[in-house]
Amino acid sequence: MLNRNAEALFWVGRYMERAENHARLIDVHYHIQQEGDYERKEQKWERLIQALGAEYDYSRLYGTYSQKDVLTFITLSRDYSNSLFSCVSQARGNLRTLREKLPSEMWEVMNSFYLWLGAKQPDDLLAEGPHSFYKAVKERSGMFYGVQQSVMLREDEWYFMESGKYLERAENTVRILHSVIQAILEDQAPPYLYLLTVLKSVSGYQAFRKYYADAVSVEHLMEFLIGSPQFPRSIQFAFTRLEECLARIEFALSDSPLPKERSIRLASRVKAELDCLEKGQMTLPYVRPLLDEMVLACQKLGKTIECSFFTLEGATA
Repeated sequence: MLNRNAEALFWVGRYMERAENHARLIDVHYHIQQEGDYERKEQKWERLIQALGAEYDYSRLYGTYSQKDVLTFITLSRDYSNSLFSCVSQARGNLRTLREKLPSEMWEVMNSFYLWLGAKQPDDLLAEGPHSFYKAVKERSGMFYGVQQSVMLREDEWYFMESGKYLERAENTVRILHSVIQAILEDQAPPYLYLLTVLKSVSGYQAFRKYYADAVSVEHLMEFLIGSPQFPRSIQFAFTRLEECLARIEFALSDSPLPKERSIRLASRVKAELDCLEKGQMTLPYVRPLLDEMVLACQKLGKTIECSFFTLEGATA
């Protein structure tokens, strides 16, 4: 496999997971902003832009933080590289270069997703209802993953795509938790509705109740979404799968195993630190800096994987 193909596959995994997770994050904030006073809703839409780190890009195009402008920017903008449309478009572009090497069904689902999303207009978001629209985005992402799971050979191509998916999933789960903790602290509101919304946004409400029943609290939510080894969208689960995928990759830039081993060691170190977390670290005063550290760990691991497996000429990142 060429290193540029490996990088393209890695970023297909990242972009598709990013699109789905952005849909989940938007859904969280859309429900949160329905709570509270009308006068504060602009601040809550601004918080969503901040959660994505897109303040500069947004301010170049819009002057205020209205529902329609924020949803249009994050979902359909061609000028914002991390909008839903841009993520799907870039995933499609990378997959297109590999059409002869991958099952045709994957291209068909990806291309259909791209055409469907590209045909949408800003008014469609509100006409269909944001919840229904972003549910459709998640369903189409699920269709792609289902085809990938069913027909793709478990070789390096698979493991590169899965590595990108799980690294992106870990980082985005951190961002969802971070944004909700920030909302609780800033609004000084009872956290129950915020926490319930997060669980529903990650499709984790029923799984959470299996372990905690109706005891919805910040501590229990963090234990579940950070440390659960069984829930597929927890940070612990994502790093466990990421470590496994990196270990199964046979491709290397050189005969030396050292670059690959650096990535595996770093993923293993983060997973071990998650294993060692105590309940006292999941409380509101401590969890925010913990999440900040996890964002930095995900970014460092992404750079390490890039140096271990790819060259500068690879797919756009």
